[in-house]
Amino acid sequence: MQHNVLFLGDGNSARSIMAEAILNHEGGESFHAYSAGLRPAPELDQRAINLLTRLQYDISEAYPKDWSEFAGASAPEFDFIFTLCEQAALLPHAMLSGEPVFAHWDVGDPARTLGSTAKVDLAYIDTLRTLSTRIGIFMNLPLRTPGHLAAHHFEGIGGKQTAMFGV
Repeated sequence: MQHNVLFLGDGNSARSIMAEAILNHEGGESFHAYSAGLRPAPELDQRAINLLTRLQYDISEAYPKDWSEFAGASAPEFDFIFTLCEQAALLPHAMLSGEPVFAHWDVGDPARTLGSTAKVDLAYIDTLRTLSTRIGIFMNLPLRTPGHLAAHHFEGIGGKQTAMFGV
């Protein structure tokens, strides 16, 4: 069974694009990832694109998308929706297709990092590493059907309260 997963962020130009690329690369035939934003940026974040390309993730079809593309009758039905910022977490769940399990992963936006080039580059690498770790944990859960999962909060990755799935 293939699980449809949506990653929701603010601009859909860096974090959510990274998450989509990671899950589509690592998830094989078990997962199909999508991403969207509340206020999509006009274009993808160049640093995120450079990093993903350097690590050989396929981003050939990636572009910033508005979340409303996934709210209509023709939208895919999602099994899981991960929000990556506080604004996305506030989106009413009923606005999206299907009966997905929701989780909030508060992942900082690397594009808002100020400082030297090295500091900014490190923020992008850190974001990718955080998402990769969380996605790896998620992919290794015994997922039979989303309906049997429950959201649990715990002090976890990054020291922040994070919603993950347990059986």
